[in-house]
Amino acid sequence: MRFPAPLHPGVLIKRYKRFLADVELDTGETVTAHCPNPGSMLGLKDPGSRCWLSHTDDPKRKLKYTLEVLEADNTLVGINTNRPNRLAEDAIRAGAIPALSGYDSLRREVKYGVNSRIDLLLESAARPVCYVEVKNCHLMRTPGLTEFPDSVTSRGAKHLGELSEMVRQGHRAVQLFVVQRNDCEVLSPADDLDPVYAQALRDASTAGVEVIAWACDITLEGIEIVREIEVKL
Repeated sequence: MRFPAPLHPGVLIKRYKRFLADVELDTGETVTAHCPNPGSMLGLKDPGSRCWLSHTDDPKRKLKYTLEVLEADNTLVGINTNRPNRLAEDAIRAGAIPALSGYDSLRREVKYGVNSRIDLLLESAARPVCYVEVKNCHLMRTPGLTEFPDSVTSRGAKHLGELSEMVRQGHRAVQLFVVQRNDCEVLSPADDLDPVYAQALRDASTAGVEVIAWACDITLEGIEIVREIEVKL
């Protein structure tokens, strides 16, 4: 996935009210940007951090700038949680994720379970339907280890229950973590931040839900899923 236009560099002043961020652009202008990330962004919201924003001229948008990339731990980190579904779709269509290759069709946001929508539904006449739930991940507190979630997510635990039910019905189900940074080798659940989700992830794995994680290459030109990393539950 390439950004449609060059990103605007700046320095983060503060992130607040979950979806807002004040940024001083390198031009000297201070702007309020949309921060498309419902999590805590633990370790990624320090004032003074270098950051990069996309811009739109859409007259319907109140906030013209969107926070896309931050610099942390001497690497670039993607913080836009709207990106991973597109990144996963592109990678699957390109055959870049072997575990999810070989399907005839891919559909997004398909209703299933109890008032839920699956991120990606893979279908083939010769194989069981595959339900793929995509989660964004960018928390790193220990070098080389990325953890999920960075705050409590009851919705995430619900999704794991839905995936487990699909397995019980004879389908295939996959929890795919898209890690928007390239300095991690292992993914684990963050037991101290959300023990309920951590246990739900382990229970889902025991029930037959496949848990995989892929790291991204982040540049100021675009983001691409590039390599699988180990999952330790």
